[in-house]
Amino acid sequence: MKHEIDLSNYEIRSDLVLDNLREEHQKWVKERTTEYKDISVFEVDVDAEKEDLLGKKKGKYVTIKFEDVTDHSNRSNLMKVLTNELKNILEYLNIKETAKCFIVGLGNRNSTPDALGPKTVDQCIVTKYLFDLEGNQVEEGIRNVSCFVPGVMGSTGIESSDVILGIVEKTHPDFLITIDALASSSIERLSKTIQITDTGIHPGSGVGNSRKEISFDTIGIPVIAIGIPMVVDLPTIVNDTIHYFLKQMSYNKENYQKGSHKLTPVTSRNYLKHEEHLTSLEKEKLLGMMGTLSEEAMKSLLFEVLAPIGFNMMVTPKEVDFVIDYLSEVVAESINSSLHQKSLSNKVS
Repeated sequence: MKHEIDLSNYEIRSDLVLDNLREEHQKWVKERTTEYKDISVFEVDVDAEKEDLLGKKKGKYVTIKFEDVTDHSNRSNLMKVLTNELKNILEYLNIKETAKCFIVGLGNRNSTPDALGPKTVDQCIVTKYLFDLEGNQVEEGIRNVSCFVPGVMGSTGIESSDVILGIVEKTHPDFLITIDALASSSIERLSKTIQITDTGIHPGSGVGNSRKEISFDTIGIPVIAIGIPMVVDLPTIVNDTIHYFLKQMSYNKENYQKGSHKLTPVTSRNYLKHEEHLTSLEKEKLLGMMGTLSEEAMKSLLFEVLAPIGFNMMVTPKEVDFVIDYLSEVVAESINSSLHQKSLSNKVS
């Protein structure tokens, strides 16, 4: 008797468009090379046809993948790439150099993995008050920029989008930049991916706590959303561990007779770039019925097991305390460089 599992009610959600791409969708990804070997840029244009397939709003999605941000050289290179991509999207949206910018840091300052937005805004250059001064003498090349951190609904009782809309209606900026921590369905992308999109954002949606959308449709001005995945759910961790287990078994199977393999300590055998070639029968022998499931079905099954008993935890890297500081520095400096033609100190007085 064939065993069937109804997985329709168990959807694993990710904020990243790359997480939603299946193998047959890879042709939609345009990869751009950078001068830095450890940094890659991927662009996906979602049209009306792809909107339902990917579960993402129509628009442009640019994803930057990078390595260890705690390394000074990597961090410096990442700033250059992110600055360039932000300038590109400003040009794509036809935003003029004189257009007024409103920067919003979404998230909870008191929760480290969710503090990316507030920490970034703390380092952004604010100039609006200079433009508001009577007889202002602001130098050419400096943009009118204001910033705000709306907090979270659990603290304020007010939707962030409503607060932002009220400020927009009062101060009349020309475009909005939001920064927020995201959720991913891949361990590999955790704190090593930056997504930029012109579609706006649904705060909290990646962790099942969706708030009102912040986008052109709700705010009335162009919205550029910058996000970095800082949390991943437990079903994803378990699923990825199973995936790595199969990859390692395949790697060992194909290399066990090689002398170099035998001489390499187990802890030094890097099999991540190895393409897994196990047959369906081999997977079933290793994992039983679970070995026959697709990756999507595996994640859904794990969610079905963990969610009812309250164990569907959201997990963040153990070094998140200082990683979030480095990431917020990268995003803030890149925003500053992309908005202002003139180099400024972040302590404008």
